[in-house]
Amino acid sequence: MKRRLVFIAFIFVVGYTSTSYGQKIDLVALYQANQLITYTQYHVSVLNDGDKRGLSQNDIVWLKNFSFSTGTIEVDLKGKDVFQQSFLGIAFHGIDTITYDAIYFRPFNFQSADTLRKKHTVQYISQPDYPWEKLRNEHPLVYENAVNPFPQAKDWFHARIVVDKDSITVYVNHSPKASLKVKKLNTRSNGMLGLWNFGLGGNFANLVVKKD
Repeated sequence: MKRRLVFIAFIFVVGYTSTSYGQKIDLVALYQANQLITYTQYHVSVLNDGDKRGLSQNDIVWLKNFSFSTGTIEVDLKGKDVFQQSFLGIAFHGIDTITYDAIYFRPFNFQSADTLRKKHTVQYISQPDYPWEKLRNEHPLVYENAVNPFPQAKDWFHARIVVDKDSITVYVNHSPKASLKVKKLNTRSNGMLGLWNFGLGGNFANLVVKKD
């Protein structure tokens, strides 16, 4: 019995639970146990929004002692409907806050009447060599696209990011049709995994990672 209690306590502290569909990551448990790498601590807080329990933050927050190579990342996200001030997603293959890949969303474009802006709703970047400006200027509408289906800008939405050796594919709200599929732009094969945000802040819940 004592060994069982120790095991349960260990699961609670580290915040990782294995399931048939991957590792369910308790972001709140990790935050409370100081198992996240944060750079602006005062911008990270616990979130309770209906059935969603997770974190609200405005930076890059890496998971400590968690390496990711290839597989599937699933997460629920909620941004803001404020023009040019809401950007959120998942960073992976990270080395630090300078060098990483990310898939992120621009919720303020979800309901835009501008057709071109709607095609700027999901974005792949590979920092520092391939920021969004360079990709948009040199490869327009290759590394960003419209999401399918479009969520409401202020609502929670679900993202599934499939990272293969040479490509990244993104699905939104359980659609069988990919919103974005791109070629990976660097030779890094693994690295840190984290929550990515820039702007007014965003909400993250129900993070599940299935490693290949």
